[in-house]
Amino acid sequence: MPRSLDDWRRSEATALPGWIKPQLTKLVDQAPDGPDWLHEIKFDGYRMHARLDGGLVQLLTRTGLDWTHKYPAIAAAVASLPARQAYLDGELCGVRPDGTTSFSLIQNASDTGNAEALGFFLFDLLHLDGETITARPLKERKERLRGLLSHANALLHLSDHQIGRGRAFYDHACALKVEGIVSKRADAPYAPGNRGLWLKVKCLNREEFVVVGWTDPEGARPWLGALLLAYRYAARGSSAAQRPVRLPARFEPRALGAAGTGRRGQIPRVDGRQPAAPGRL
Repeated sequence: MPRSLDDWRRSEATALPGWIKPQLTKLVDQAPDGPDWLHEIKFDGYRMHARLDGGLVQLLTRTGLDWTHKYPAIAAAVASLPARQAYLDGELCGVRPDGTTSFSLIQNASDTGNAEALGFFLFDLLHLDGETITARPLKERKERLRGLLSHANALLHLSDHQIGRGRAFYDHACALKVEGIVSKRADAPYAPGNRGLWLKVKCLNREEFVVVGWTDPEGARPWLGALLLAYRYAARGSSAAQRPVRLPARFEPRALGAAGTGRRGQIPRVDGRQPAAPGRL
């Protein structure tokens, strides 16, 4: 007896992944041009994967931590999608009244339960109802994502894109005062962990620092006095990045969590006493 179409689909179905290492971006100075590239707005938020399995949702960070409990309204919005199984990639953001995103609003929304200030901007679909589609071209994955989100909850947004004209798209994005843009090969598969196929160009001049110490508050300051920050810099052709830096003796060595790994460590106090619990400052 020949198999029915439903039987064939069930036999060909692939298991829903528990977690997929996210594809990353490479910082460049200029957006690429040409029809092989699609360009999206770069949002200022938490990179987040959403895993939907039979009505149960997990919100997973870029290191695989489960943050579903922090954002129950977003999880409920994902659960309402018209799919039995799905695995989505996006950016969880706090949204200002003018539509721009703000990193600080995310934490405030988590603390106060103000889900109205949140938006989950989805830019990729990696699995849908038994089919893993990471090997399909990005433009095809985004079209399927568009269909899935066509009647989605207002907290879920499709991160739309433009094909070609990357430099003009960048100029317009910067005029809108957003963080920057991300350019992606339209025909490329999803490459977990890769930092080269997706290119980011920033509009806002910001830098990342490592917190290496802090002092007690004085005067009217209620929480912190001062922070000691470290910035990694080496001129081209210089060996400065390999030379050790001697810190004052009052900094007691502590094991710090590696950035982006999800491992937690301790931040040393300047006076060498009990270190503070780590957190995002």
